[in-house]
Amino acid sequence: MILTETLLDFFLETRKHSETLCEPLEIEDYVVQPVVDVSPPKWHLGHTTWFFEEFILKPHAPDYALFDEDFSFVFNSYYETVGKRVIRSDRGNLSRPSVKKVYEYRNYVTQGIKKMFSKDQNEELNALLEIGIHHEKQHQELLLSDIKYILGNNPLLPLYSNTFNDHPIETHPQDWINIPAGVYEIGHDSEEFCYDNELGRHKVYLQDYEISNKLVTNGEFIECIEAGIYQRFDLWHAEGWDWVKRKQVTAPLYWHNIDGVWYHYTAKGLEKITTEAPVTHISYFEAFAYAQWKGCKLPTEFEWEVAQAFFPWGKRWEWTESAYLPYPNYAKADGALGEYNGKFMVNQKVLRGGSVATPKKHTRFTYRNFFHPHLRWQFTGIRLAR
Repeated sequence: MILTETLLDFFLETRKHSETLCEPLEIEDYVVQPVVDVSPPKWHLGHTTWFFEEFILKPHAPDYALFDEDFSFVFNSYYETVGKRVIRSDRGNLSRPSVKKVYEYRNYVTQGIKKMFSKDQNEELNALLEIGIHHEKQHQELLLSDIKYILGNNPLLPLYSNTFNDHPIETHPQDWINIPAGVYEIGHDSEEFCYDNELGRHKVYLQDYEISNKLVTNGEFIECIEAGIYQRFDLWHAEGWDWVKRKQVTAPLYWHNIDGVWYHYTAKGLEKITTEAPVTHISYFEAFAYAQWKGCKLPTEFEWEVAQAFFPWGKRWEWTESAYLPYPNYAKADGALGEYNGKFMVNQKVLRGGSVATPKKHTRFTYRNFFHPHLRWQFTGIRLAR
């Protein structure tokens, strides 16, 4: 557990960063919701604030007065225990409260937490604050992904930032890392913060395998497009092939073929694709099909975790072949916080590694992200195994 003074600094740093991410936006950008999976930036700012109010200030701060009684209905996400809420697909209809009012709400709650934690606090409250901080960091990653989707679906393809590089290049040579068969320990094993889905630590047996020390690049993926991957049903799961046909998918998200030249939307606007950069915004379906085309496979999350010490990671969330399931002896927490991870352990694939959108001091090699196989608005990529 981080000491209270340091934890408070961590909280204030995190709150500031969310607002920094929104500085390049116009007011109109704050409310847009192009698809159900993407939440408006204004909603992210309000929801992360509501989390601190609902789970810390409301039950634990003496004489705390709610900023607005309607905000729990507006900014609750999926916590059935807490009560009714605006359904996810309607978040883009929230023209009110205004952006100005949401920033006032943020300041009100931030000052409330600052006042509360300037005094001595107990371990339970410190733990609540720490999970609230990491909850906001999760939303910062989603916020960047959602902003990119909002602007990337604007016909003008506007610039978001000249300084944020969402397509860094891996400069080390490609190599295959050999991992011998054996029994390995999996899961979080330190006093530092982790989510409950990273516990409990357990043993797995792995057959010997090799894993690439580099992510698949844009240039390599262009080769599979030119070889007809999106026309070959034999490379896809049945559900993936149905998705390709139904959505008429012909390239990764944000890619545009203009007069025979590949471009993609980035934080800097529409740019020519850099072939050396890792491919991104790939669904699990596409990652699986690419691995099939290469005569390889995707690593399981256990293969990824055992090998992670041998390759740089953190530039792309990497699809694994593992279903999102509980570890042995996993137990959900009581109350609303028990809804944080456990109820999503069905029909999703695990991603490992973090991404360019992941904020500092948040990810670790045991971190388990999870998404449905068709989703690709997050910064997702491919690492091969064999």
